[in-house]
Amino acid sequence: MSDGVQGLLAYTDGGCRGNPGIGGWGFVLVHLASGKTLERRGGEDHTTNNRMEIMAALELLRSLTRPGQKLEIRSDSRYLIDLATKWAPGWKARGWTRKGKAPLKNLDLIKPLDALLAKHQVRWTWVAGHSGEPGNDYVDQLANEAMDCVAAGQDPAAERRLADAPIPL
Repeated sequence: MSDGVQGLLAYTDGGCRGNPGIGGWGFVLVHLASGKTLERRGGEDHTTNNRMEIMAALELLRSLTRPGQKLEIRSDSRYLIDLATKWAPGWKARGWTRKGKAPLKNLDLIKPLDALLAKHQVRWTWVAGHSGEPGNDYVDQLANEAMDCVAAGQDPAAERRLADAPIPL
């Protein structure tokens, strides 16, 4: 069940084999009223887990075509959720630096993520990774498929549109 969420429900995940190493990300986005679903994945050959977690959310938000969407994003990454909900406002207020003016890693992804989050009504929900949660397991599989493609020298990018949600709502 969607716990009363209206609008859109998404799961995101990113991972790496080695850190840094071969990375992949994936998301699934479900329109709750219709069940219509968009899923995407991608990856890189030399990256970090945190970058892939951010990429999953960034690409999810880039897929939204109308501003003001109501969206719940479920992720197993406390780093991503804390970045979006707690840390980014302070970093932004300090000119995109940490306390003490230390430079931020992944700023090339964090700034566009922050800009896209400002255009929508996003609620973040943490879910336990590798715990049998169907939506999280689904996007973990997408991220791993992307990593497999990168490792095989193939294009990791893929997109599918489905008439019905591939995960229980």
